[in-house]
Amino acid sequence: MKAKQRVDKILGNMGYGTRSEIKKWAKLGKISVNGSIVKDSGYQVDPAADLIELDGETVRYRKYIYIMLNKPQGVVSATEDLRDRTVLDLLDEQWRAFEPFPVGRLDKDTVGLLLITNDGKLAHELLSPRKHIPKTYAAEVTGIVDSNDVEAFAAGVELDDGYVTKPAQLKIIRTTNDGEPHSRIELTITEGKFHQVKRMFEAVGKKVVFLRRISMGPLRIDESLQPGEYRELTEAELQLLTQVQGNQK
Repeated sequence: MKAKQRVDKILGNMGYGTRSEIKKWAKLGKISVNGSIVKDSGYQVDPAADLIELDGETVRYRKYIYIMLNKPQGVVSATEDLRDRTVLDLLDEQWRAFEPFPVGRLDKDTVGLLLITNDGKLAHELLSPRKHIPKTYAAEVTGIVDSNDVEAFAAGVELDDGYVTKPAQLKIIRTTNDGEPHSRIELTITEGKFHQVKRMFEAVGKKVVFLRRISMGPLRIDESLQPGEYRELTEAELQLLTQVQGNQK
């Protein structure tokens, strides 16, 4: 990031207002830098070193945002889509101003943990196949999942295109055999092939009917977040995530 930036760009990117609104505020003397009124909205400042104030309120500049979303069904993990709502449509404008993007994808009907950020370096580290970042899903599956499936997943299963998955950890939470047999499971994988969890169960003759991601690396879903709700990561959560960058396997 270059040190000097236009003050209107900084305020706009942080969601304070549009360029035209900020230009008007500058002319009204509402913007100050290091205690001096700045009436030129194109004035160059160093956001890391200069004190910027808008209408007497200190502007706390930051380059990156990190948001935990409990993704609901029916929205797509994309920055834009011509047909469906995207996960960015769930965010307030103040966050969209940072031009964030989802880290990885969850299927339209898959729910749960999704990290949204504008930190490309961290996103790359979390998604890099070299890192083997574990992702854990809770699922409802038709059929009885048993120890044979646990062993098969641990060894790697062959998908419909011939690809053999890396070893995965399958945990059986509960099985029910009254009426239509079904199972509740948790599955941890270290890769992210297209529809991978669903295709893995199809490979052993079963079908996923509900899928929810509950963790990604050290980050775990906040169970207090309702579907569609989100919050910023805590400092502790962010520190755990940034440690991933130094833990290449």
